[in-house]
Amino acid sequence: MANLRIGLAQLNPTVGDLAGNRALIIDAYRRAVDAGCDLVAFPELSITGYPPEDLVLKPGFVRDNRAVLQELAALTTRCVAVIGFVDVGHGHDPGSGRPHLHNAAAVCANGAVKSIHHKRLLPNYDVFDEERTFEPGRGEHRLIEVGGVKVGISICEDIWHPDGPVSEQAALGARVNININGSPFHVGKLAERERMLAQRARDNSCAIVYVNQVGGQDELIFDGASMVFDARGNLLARSPQFVSDLMVIDVELDSPKPSIVAPIMDRAEELYEALVSGTRDYVRKNKFTDVVIGLSGGIDSSLVAAVAVDALGADHVHGVSMPSRYSSEGSKTDAHELAAALGIDIRTISIEPVFRSYLDVLGPSFEGRDADLTEENLQSRCRGQILMALSNKFGWMVLTTGNKSEMAVGYFTIYGDSVGGYAVIKDVLKLDVFAISRHVNERAGRVIIPESVLTKPPSAELRPDQRDDQSLPPYEVLDPILSLYVEQDRTASEIIELGHPEDVVRRIARLVDLNEYKRRQCPPGVRVSEKAFGKDRRLPITNGYRG
Repeated sequence: MANLRIGLAQLNPTVGDLAGNRALIIDAYRRAVDAGCDLVAFPELSITGYPPEDLVLKPGFVRDNRAVLQELAALTTRCVAVIGFVDVGHGHDPGSGRPHLHNAAAVCANGAVKSIHHKRLLPNYDVFDEERTFEPGRGEHRLIEVGGVKVGISICEDIWHPDGPVSEQAALGARVNININGSPFHVGKLAERERMLAQRARDNSCAIVYVNQVGGQDELIFDGASMVFDARGNLLARSPQFVSDLMVIDVELDSPKPSIVAPIMDRAEELYEALVSGTRDYVRKNKFTDVVIGLSGGIDSSLVAAVAVDALGADHVHGVSMPSRYSSEGSKTDAHELAAALGIDIRTISIEPVFRSYLDVLGPSFEGRDADLTEENLQSRCRGQILMALSNKFGWMVLTTGNKSEMAVGYFTIYGDSVGGYAVIKDVLKLDVFAISRHVNERAGRVIIPESVLTKPPSAELRPDQRDDQSLPPYEVLDPILSLYVEQDRTASEIIELGHPEDVVRRIARLVDLNEYKRRQCPPGVRVSEKAFGKDRRLPITNGYRG
């Protein structure tokens, strides 16, 4: 009976931290050896972290990553290690003169690098930009042999195409394909991957071993969910999402049977865990320990605070209530109840003296003009300055609290509530903010976010009796339009044809387009949708097209 014991090392590397990533790989390799593995697979570019972007254009970085590979290879025994790294090819780019670089997998065993396999298909869409830095692999599809079994090696995008490298390797006799990945998360991606991998296994009568990394890298989140499928496309094993893991499975090629299959999260849980993972890694990998959040008593800041506590621990999260003349007693009470439920400290700093001084200073210049958005924005900027002062004094990272619905239409203050280091929910539409907030209470089995926060009409509280729906359509109307316009790239005319009201669609599309310049000046944040503001939505600020 053909049988391989395979380890799937679902690691959380840090881009550029070659020494730290080396230590992660060594630790997982030793555990795989202790578990009796014949082979252990590591994620795509596991030595450099993924995506390394323009770091690979530094010759010293590439040289150092290859040195780490040699060090790792020297430590291997009979257990085969498949390790992702940046390889240098033989050609040179005619424009820059730089050597050709490859996204590569090294097969290491018995103290040496046995073979190197280059990624054949380079993604250049959405958040991917690999053609900028890498050359596609060419030439033969070499197989390796492990325990008498022929094994193919592929890298991420290689497996997404039906007639790509995996099918060619299967035609050469591969019974198992090891596919190493840095596959970013978005809602629904796990189900999409699972369907594709099952189909690829069935089409090629080949077992598929898919290993993915976890953790946050700037805007990107990697959810792991490493999987193994038998040659008939049956799921044999799945690692949990969002946690580092070494899954060991016996792949019995002649009579496979299911092993460890972690459950799939529902939408709200998946979104929440992605936000926690992204926030934790952005803060920690950038060497911060603590964060500070402006707590308004609204649902957005409440959710961000809950995420931060799960990511970093209550002792590392600091809340600031900054009431003004327009702040309701209910909102001030809600902020303090939230802080008590989360176990975080909260201080109150009234912006009224600062706001009044601004009005006094600007009074002569504004004489004869009615109060308008200017005065509203001044309040937000007072709060932003206070948060940044606390950040500077104590070394706390400011977490901003704006959601995607607000970011899309410009319903935020530049240099005000948009200032900070990380925008936790910038890719979460308002309706999802409510759903995730309810999940926070359900998973805790108690009230974390006060019920009044979940039920009161959203308001910026920058003027008397202000509500969001005085400036924007109800979120039940707004969010579906934003999903179509921003995430699916539909034109206004196409959205109207789908039955959405023309006046609302035209207005919302105009607001999205006009506020591109504001969004460009906002901090990075967790990407959880198929198209977020940032890496994968790159529209010109100066843009005359209205569709």
